Formats: sequence, C-alpha cells, structure tokens
Amino acid sequence: MATGIEVRKGPRGTKYRATVWSGRDEKFVRKQFDSLGAAKAWRVDAQHALSQGTLRPATAETVREAAERWLEQAEAGTVLSRSQSRFKPSTLRGYKRALKLRVYPTALASQRLSDVRRRDVQALVDGLLAKGVSASTIRNTIDPLRSIFRRAVRQEDIAINTTHDLEVPADDSRREHVATREEATALIEALSEDDRGLWTTAFYTGLRRGELRELRWSDVDLDAKVIGVRRALDDDGEVVSAKTKAGEREVPILRVLYAALLSHKLRTGRGGDDLVFGRAASDPFVPSSVRRRALSAWEAAELQPISLHECRHTATTEMRAAGLDFKMIQSIIGHSSVTTTFDRYTHVSREHLRQAGEQLDAHYAV
Repeated sequence: MATGIEVRKGPRGTKYRATVWSGRDEKFVRKQFDSLGAAKAWRVDAQHALSQGTLRPATAETVREAAERWLEQAEAGTVLSRSQSRFKPSTLRGYKRALKLRVYPTALASQRLSDVRRRDVQALVDGLLAKGVSASTIRNTIDPLRSIFRRAVRQEDIAINTTHDLEVPADDSRREHVATREEATALIEALSEDDRGLWTTAFYTGLRRGELRELRWSDVDLDAKVIGVRRALDDDGEVVSAKTKAGEREVPILRVLYAALLSHKLRTGRGGDDLVFGRAASDPFVPSSVRRRALSAWEAAELQPISLHECRHTATTEMRAAGLDFKMIQSIIGHSSVTTTFDRYTHVSREHLRQAGEQLDAHYAV
C-alpha cells in the first residue's frame, strides 16, 4: 500500500484514508476516499497545498461558534473593520440580526468553519434568492460572514476565505423617488394635523427615522432655529447614540418647518424631555402605523406616496439644488463621508434639469 494511505474495510465496502503531516500545525490532515487512485491524487495535492499554505488541519469550531466569538471581539474593539477602525454599533446590531434570522437557522451554522466550501455559502445565497429575499438583504447577510472568514484566515484558523467570488445579486434597492417641492407640499397638506409635524420635519431636515422617533423637545431650540440630533431609537427599541460622530449634529429649522413645529408643540402641549412625535409623551411613534395613516391619506388625495427615508433623499437633493456645497450638506444630513452624500443621496429631477437647461441657454446666448 502507498505511503500515507490506510485501507479501511467496513459494511459499506473498502475505503482509503489518505494522511499528510502538517509540520507547521503539528497535526495530521486526513481525508477518506472510495478509491486508491483518488486517495493518492489527494495526498499529492494536499502536500503541495501545505507547502503553499493553502491547506490547514480541520478545526472543531463551527460557523456559529466562530460568529459569536467574532461578534464578542468586535464589540470589545479587538477586531477592527477593513479601514482599521472600530465597527459602528449599528453595524454590529445589523450583523447580529442577519446572523440570527438567516444564518443560524441553516445547516451552514453547524458546519465546522474549516469544512465550509464556497459552494456552501453560495447555496445560502441561492436559497435566500429563491425565497424572494431582496438583493440588499442578501448582501447584508453575507457581509458578516465575509468579516468572520476574513478574520479566521488572518488568525490562521483556516487557509482559504470561501466567501470570496460569490455570485451575489446586485443591490437594486436604491430609492430613486424624490419629491419636488410642490409634491412635498401637497403630501404634507393631505395628512391629518397630528401627522403633519413629523412629515414636515422629515422633508425639511432629512433626519433619519430613528432620529425622528427619539427626538425630544429639549433637542429643539425654536428661538435659535436649530435641532440638536443626539440619539436615535433602533428597530429593537433601544436608544442609541448618533449613528456616527458625524451623526451628532445640529440641523437648521427653516421657516416652513418652524411654523409646523410651533403648531405641533401648541397642539400637543408637550415640552422638556417629552418626545416630539411620540404617540404619547414617553412612547415613540410606531413606523408602520405612521406609514399606514399616510398611505390612506395620500391614496384618497391621489398622490404618489413616499417613505420617511425617501424624505431624507428629498431633503438632501433640495439642499444641493439650493446651492449648498457637499460639505455643508454632509454636515446637516449627518454622513461620515461626503462620498455617500454625493453618490447616494443627491438626485437630479426633471425640474432641476429644466433649470440647468435655462442656465446653459443663458450661457450660450452670451
């Protein structure tokens, strides 16, 4: 019998177990085959892979165990992002949610980390796609796995990052619906008085939904005409600090918004640390309920609906149309990168194109 190959006979027939020694790890690497030829071929390939550092002995740690360990280290700040900075709390909360909902319930979670092959991760992607899961959700599910496997390779727990070169659907969920000023006015006027303050603030400040849910009157200075953004309420009902350092900011209160906020304050009789838009002074609004009431009002008025997040896109686009530079818009909107402001949150409407055409006509007429 060839060196490093053991014949194993049993009720399922003869098997051939090939073995190589990893001096680096001081462990044997073994694999069983149905034929002697396959065992010999694997052993040659395995010895070459060991010399190249692309083969490691199997680890006992499962994908779920590795994920839990990675999350603990990331929260402690001992695992950094690719930019060598600490992961944002919101990012880690999203990773936890994605792993819990879409990875842990699958067979992949119980596989040993070192046994996972690219086809296994691709099967997870394909399965989610077959269930009708959106492209953005699939990508958000794969992102934590990529971080976990990248860390495992760096720590030499495994040799190959099998999350590379996956066929993941492109994110086609970018929100392109941006309301014009006239549309925004009509949408707000169609709402009940109880909801106008919230949507007016969303349209003219671009605050995130979580920031609107946690906004308190102590954050609103009507005399100075500024809103201080300090906190947000996440989807799990937890009050968190601003999404990033840039997220903690002050936002100007425009004239049209000042009137709406003052009216809302007088109507609700709230102040101090009371929630501005809560269903009660201490109970935040429920997004689905707010959305349902708005959709009903807009359907009755035959208006195209919009979401709170699309209001944020609308506010950003109008800031640019008003001539604000991207650095100022970035500061008001609360982006950590001006690239995000430029690439994802500014849109060109037909009205903007018409104005640009008029400017060009004036230019060429000179």
